[in-house]
Amino acid sequence: MSTPRIIPSLIGDLSAEEIEAGRLLFAKECDFFWGAEAATTLPEAVLPEICFAGRSNVGKSSLINALTGRKTLARTSQTPGRTQQLNFFNLGQRLVLVDMPGYGYAKVSKERSEAWTAFIRQYLKGRVTLKRALVLIDSRHGLKPHDIDMMKMMNQAAVPYQIVLTKADALTNAAIPKAQAAVAQALTKHGAAHPEVMVTSSEAGLGIAELRATLTRLADPAG
Repeated sequence: MSTPRIIPSLIGDLSAEEIEAGRLLFAKECDFFWGAEAATTLPEAVLPEICFAGRSNVGKSSLINALTGRKTLARTSQTPGRTQQLNFFNLGQRLVLVDMPGYGYAKVSKERSEAWTAFIRQYLKGRVTLKRALVLIDSRHGLKPHDIDMMKMMNQAAVPYQIVLTKADALTNAAIPKAQAAVAQALTKHGAAHPEVMVTSSEAGLGIAELRATLTRLADPAG
């Protein structure tokens, strides 16, 4: 396992108290409670929600597991594109984590891809409790066309979203801020994007505490 590296730019304006609050929240019970395959089957919107979007094999399930300190909460699959529904997890009765289907996998049929896109567009535009979407990007590869398409969809839905780079343990210390800067520059063209690009590694634990603290801010009714 790689050794976690502390990059000052990961911490931003987070305080020690906020880091601890994030640790405490994500140490609470987190349970799967709903799976939705269409807009008509979405659960009642009650608690603040954070959704996780990203290409197949970007490390989405691994990140959710790392945040919650569990190994199998969100199931990882060796078959890209296998998840075909929105999976909802209740975190301590304060926050709902939503695992979205991975996108960009070539073997998904055109019909299935179009149906998925329509469903996700409905979810993004109509979910009043959705506080923020996290768009996960493989730090080794940067933004790809399918990522840009997802960002455009979120722009059109007026959903605030934040880019989270994954698998940063594969990069050198010098390469991490360069990857951040490249994505941040691209975000200037996207009005709904949060300007701060976060960096994580589920394998090494890099950036996990900071991301927990950031999401805990959104669990506050005033967040």
